[in-house]
Amino acid sequence: MPPLTFRPITDEDLPFLRALYGMTRADELAAVDWDDATREAFLDQQFSAQHAAYQATYRGAQFDMLLRDGVPVGRLYVMRWPREIQIVDIALVPEARGQGLGTGLLQRLIAEAEAVGVPLGIHVEKFNPALQLYLRLGFEIVADREVYWYMERPPGSSPVG
Repeated sequence: MPPLTFRPITDEDLPFLRALYGMTRADELAAVDWDDATREAFLDQQFSAQHAAYQATYRGAQFDMLLRDGVPVGRLYVMRWPREIQIVDIALVPEARGQGLGTGLLQRLIAEAEAVGVPLGIHVEKFNPALQLYLRLGFEIVADREVYWYMERPPGSSPVG
């Protein structure tokens, strides 16, 4: 399997990022009785709001496209503060899930946080199937934020397996 490469997002990536956002909401929206036009309008609005909020709230963050053989397969947004590294968002297209890519990305960020002695944090939706992965990698739930858990992996936690 070719390794992932990273590059900063650009405006030209917005169609892919919007499609990826829709993929991350597919299970949730499958239960909603909307026609395709209504569903797409909702996703357009929600993606635009999320993208604008991330850009405004996390000024100075690293907003990267994830590529395999030059083809976009996901996104990784990371904010680095003096006392914490926070994963703002991590998402892979369905075809790239379950292959260890997400685990590898998380292990890389864990190593970075360990090297500078700060916790690694992330908001995780309570129904997100990746919750078990975060727990397995040593993240702990530290706050209940309505639909999200705020999780941190403190520096010096047990080794990542």
